[in-house]
Amino acid sequence: MNDWLFTLAAWLADGQPAVLVSVVRTKGSTPREAGASMVVSQRATAGTIGGGHLEWLATGAARELLLQGGVPQLMHLPLGASLGQCCGGTVWLVLERLTPQEAPLWHLRAESVAAGNTLQRRLVSGDESSLWSLDEDEPLRGAALRFWSDGGHWQFEQKMVTPRFPVLLFGAGHVGEAIARALAPLGAQVCWVDDREGAFPAALPRGITPISSDTPGAEVRTAPAGSCFLVLTHSHSLDFELCEAIFARQDFAYFGLIGSRTKRASFEHRLLARGLAPARLADLTCPIGLPGIRSKEPAVIAASVAAQLLQVRETRLALARATQPLALPCLLSGARP
Repeated sequence: MNDWLFTLAAWLADGQPAVLVSVVRTKGSTPREAGASMVVSQRATAGTIGGGHLEWLATGAARELLLQGGVPQLMHLPLGASLGQCCGGTVWLVLERLTPQEAPLWHLRAESVAAGNTLQRRLVSGDESSLWSLDEDEPLRGAALRFWSDGGHWQFEQKMVTPRFPVLLFGAGHVGEAIARALAPLGAQVCWVDDREGAFPAALPRGITPISSDTPGAEVRTAPAGSCFLVLTHSHSLDFELCEAIFARQDFAYFGLIGSRTKRASFEHRLLARGLAPARLADLTCPIGLPGIRSKEPAVIAASVAAQLLQVRETRLALARATQPLALPCLLSGARP
């Protein structure tokens, strides 16, 4: 989820040069999609372009570029028996060396992408480095990438952004904490709400914002459109109050309530008595998590709920892509990279 941006900024700030390795085009079956990236220093890597022998070769080439220097390089790698991988597709990679002098810029870029802004990149074969720019006015729904080649010269353009994945999580108990920690590395922007003082752990991963509030329902009303709501507080009466506030909205992506089918039936009866349209009950997920997973261990519930929210997010991204204009061809007519 673009976490490599923060790692890169930290390495450069520590005086370590690094190489950015980006998948710029794929053909056939490949372990990662175009746009996937990793960063390589002399001692470590962050992110992944698919693992296996492909990543091992790319890491070696990146470290050679670190030592020798030079302009960005294009690598063309068929994923067949000669490479020790059986995917059968083909990957094109671009490797670019980045220097510690750029550390402040990369810190700004990482923070800006995490905030939902778009980082744009343009690189032409023979250039000494990419041209980078930030667009804070028109954030995209997802990354966009184009690659052109006439068989000799090539050009690569990319737009990187963190897809919007807002989650409002009510309840700072053991299950709430497990869910928050499970969602953080998946790109979710988690607002974690509880009405008790001192309910949150002292240290939290990036992407989680703890909110102590005497009026949790107000957080429901101010949440962005397309939010995912998860209700699992210490109080059934507060759970019900939040359910009413969430059902007052028509624009959420997911609404989950922790509890049994008995709890659901009780809440449904009360909600209908207060005027909720019966058809709206289908918008409620209770019990939460993927069907068939019965364990009540917090870590298991968290994994199941995280997978369920990822399904929701992937569906929404697919719908968004389906409504966007078709992209230009990635290669010039008749060209072969």
